[in-house]
Amino acid sequence: QVQLVESGGGLVQPGGSLRLSCAASGMIISINVMGWYRQAPGKQRELVAAITRGGESNSADSVKGRFTISRDNAKNTVYLQMNSLRPEDTAVYYCNAAGVINTARVTNNYWGQGTQVTVSS
Repeated sequence: QVQLVESGGGLVQPGGSLRLSCAASGMIISINVMGWYRQAPGKQRELVAAITRGGESNSADSVKGRFTISRDNAKNTVYLQMNSLRPEDTAVYYCNAAGVINTARVTNNYWGQGTQVTVSS
């Protein structure tokens, strides 16, 4: 069983910063891609940023220059540093791990439970 545990969400004023963390635990051999998605009320879930095991990353145009994704492969952990936050960044942020290979050599994808980020004055 693999679990993703997110932390770091909360309430912040516009222009502020937050750092999200997501740690994957369980019988994991490797994780191909780790990423962050978000879903605002009444909207579809969208990709925020993703990063491969080799360190290649991509991000949504709306967060380029403000958000930075990184990961620690040894800890199976992905981070999202969010700067210059705007009210439109308010959403539930979900961690995703894709191409997770476990000790049984089975590959699956997993989601975290979500963490609320609210940007408001």
